[in-house]
Amino acid sequence: MDDCIFCKIVRGEIPSFKVYEDDKVFAFADINPILEGHTLIIPKAHAENLWDISDDDLTAIHRASKKIAGGIREVLDPAGIACLQLNGRAVNQVVMHYHFHLIPRKADDPELTMTAWELVPGDMEQIKAVSEKIAAAI
Repeated sequence: MDDCIFCKIVRGEIPSFKVYEDDKVFAFADINPILEGHTLIIPKAHAENLWDISDDDLTAIHRASKKIAGGIREVLDPAGIACLQLNGRAVNQVVMHYHFHLIPRKADDPELTMTAWELVPGDMEQIKAVSEKIAAAI
């Protein structure tokens, strides 16, 4: 896609701090990092979100994420890594090109709000009904 910032990064039209590249994916440092080592992994082929990405590219993203997480572990020795992927403006997807975040976290780093929600029991009948509808749609 001509005007997509991530497509421009893949084509080398915009600079980035490349972390990893293969024939399907490109990974680079997030320039607005949540924490040190925050890395984005994107498919080279433009896909807006999870609904649009090909199965092959999605598989390639997750295979690459394991390799990259290994590098992050070796260099930064995090206590954990948050894996985050947003789909659509309603969940604050800003760049409309599929991207997978790896966010390493040390034990004393600030809490990541996306990993710290309150557990509140749901309505089991409603959960069952929606689950059955989704299963039927699949």
